[in-house]
This record gives sequence, structure tokens and C-alpha cells, in this order.
Amino acid sequence: MIHSCRENFGLPNLDRFVRGLFLDQRRERKEFSGFIDSLKIKTSSQEQLTMNLSGGNQQKVVLAKWLARNADIMIFDEPTRGIDVGTKYEIYLLMNRLADEGKTIIMISSELPEILGLSDRIIVMHEGRVKGEITDVANTTQEDILSMAIA
Repeated sequence: MIHSCRENFGLPNLDRFVRGLFLDQRRERKEFSGFIDSLKIKTSSQEQLTMNLSGGNQQKVVLAKWLARNADIMIFDEPTRGIDVGTKYEIYLLMNRLADEGKTIIMISSELPEILGLSDRIIVMHEGRVKGEITDVANTTQEDILSMAIA
């Protein structure tokens, strides 16, 4: 949080931005700029401290740095906790786009409407143990999930 947005983006991606002993900041800035545009990150500059962004924009910086890795499997742990409705919607769109591109999304969430609205398959856990699996998400209710969790 005490680093700039650019540094936060670049740290896990150093292998792509380092040439010999030097950091190619121009390339790093250019790539991060693309994520600022595509994720609609609201920042005064790439050098703004991440801790000075809103919660939603902090989340977007985190997303940008891991999206840049182009992983096939992405884990979203409470992806919309503490952010505004507009940013939640943007994150939902992003998750759906990634799934449409063939990426595997593992979402961990305590928000039952979020789980039901975004999931193809649900694994219900309680106190670290798997309590059940739901494959027919379209015909599942919040009550079904809760009763499985406490059973």
C-alpha cells in the first residue's frame, strides 16, 4: 500500500520489465496504462500511492497486476468486499469476460447473491470442510446453500 500504483503493478511482473540489471520503466508504464484504461482505474497518476486510492481502485490495481500474468486460473477472494456498487458491477463484468475467454475463476465469497449470480458450480464449505457441491446453480436458493453449510 505504501508503493505507487505503478510499482504495485510492476513488482510481480519484474521478469517482464527487467532488462539485464535495469528496469524498463517505459514498458512498465505503457502496459500499466492499458490496464488503467481497461479497468477504469481512477488515479491522478501512475505514481500515486496505492493507499491513497479508494477501496475499489485499490482492488483494480491488484487485479491489474495479476491479470498481467495472464494466468489460466484466477482466485478471487471476496472480490467485492468494501467497494461501491458501480465497481462491483465492473468486477462482475471482468470475471464474466475472463470466464468467456476460457479462464478458470475460483471465487471465494460470503455474499450468497454474488455466489448464485456468478457461479457455474458451488462448493459449500463450513469450518474448513467441504459440506457439499451444487451443480444446478440456476435452481438453487440461498437457503439451499445455508442448509448445506450447517448440516
